[in-house]
Amino acid sequence: MRKGLLDILKGKFLVSGDAPKNWMFLLYASFLAALMISSSHNADKKVMEIADLNEEVRKLKSEFFQGRSNVQQLKLESTLRKEVADKGLVPSENPPKKIVVKSAE
Repeated sequence: MRKGLLDILKGKFLVSGDAPKNWMFLLYASFLAALMISSSHNADKKVMEIADLNEEVRKLKSEFFQGRSNVQQLKLESTLRKEVADKGLVPSENPPKKIVVKSAE
């Protein structure tokens, strides 16, 4: 057991008679490791991009709700009265009258 461990540590399996088979396996294992590392980096990049997009969506929703709130505030009658009072317009003292037109038929 000790001799086998020492042979592995010294690298004798890379120069022995069946070394090409060992080299092919090492190349294959290295390729798979590089592929796995690349895949995990791509996944991490996508996770970060999704987090950034979620943050942007949250900000845009906040801006939308703020804008909608401002528009609702501007549509109030009291706000409209203040805005048009600066231009000299005031509400009518007399209520409007309904005009009814009867047809001749």
